[in-house]
Amino acid sequence: MQGYRLSVHNLPQEVEERELDGSAVAVIDVLRATSTICQALASSAREVVPFIEIDEALAAANRAGRENVVLGGERRGLLIEGFDLGNSPAEYTASAILGRPVFITTTNGTRALQHARFAKNVVAASFLNLSAVVASLKNEPQIDILCAGTDGSETSEDILLAGAIVHKLMSGDSSHWTANENAKAARSEWKKIAADSEANDKTLHQLVTSSLNASLGGQNCIEAGNGSDNLYCAQVDLLHVVPRLNLREWKITAS
Repeated sequence: MQGYRLSVHNLPQEVEERELDGSAVAVIDVLRATSTICQALASSAREVVPFIEIDEALAAANRAGRENVVLGGERRGLLIEGFDLGNSPAEYTASAILGRPVFITTTNGTRALQHARFAKNVVAASFLNLSAVVASLKNEPQIDILCAGTDGSETSEDILLAGAIVHKLMSGDSSHWTANENAKAARSEWKKIAADSEANDKTLHQLVTSSLNASLGGQNCIEAGNGSDNLYCAQVDLLHVVPRLNLREWKITAS
């Protein structure tokens, strides 16, 4: 069990794409792409296909038959013209999706997924599926946690979730883990909240919501009229889905 490596990257540009070769990568965009992807799959989406550009998503939807897919995403936090849904996870209900694939493009999250394309495997992480993600990673010898950030800036909500993942992975006997400095710092931030919540789920939700409201991403949501997403995305372990990116077929399915 020696030599297990655990690294947090506060922004994608902190690590070269090729450095993720052979690693299990958890991509984080708490507000809101990875939270929305989790919710979409939990609400019966057949798959979620991430796109970088709006035109790419539109062209793919037209090829598939526009009525056969759900187009979702945002620019500047707002619904994209011609799209079905924005980037609020609460929009992604079973009745809105109807078992169809979701094609999604966002400002930061789908770019972070693209950055991980050379990894061994990639999962989408959020507070909504925290424990499920940790369970899926616990036997991986090399883990990189990739925070999407916001427009090239670090976001404390992504780092807080990274810290929660690190803390859960390292709980108990952590002697076999070698964590980088970002991972240690992120874990310290999470431990403050975990200690304050005293294992009370309601208090934990309140503390995480408060952290999200105060974060750069959270403030952007509030300014765009999406403040309720902070409350929604702060729910720890609401879902048990692990969105896994099939790197060859470039689609995310539940596992």
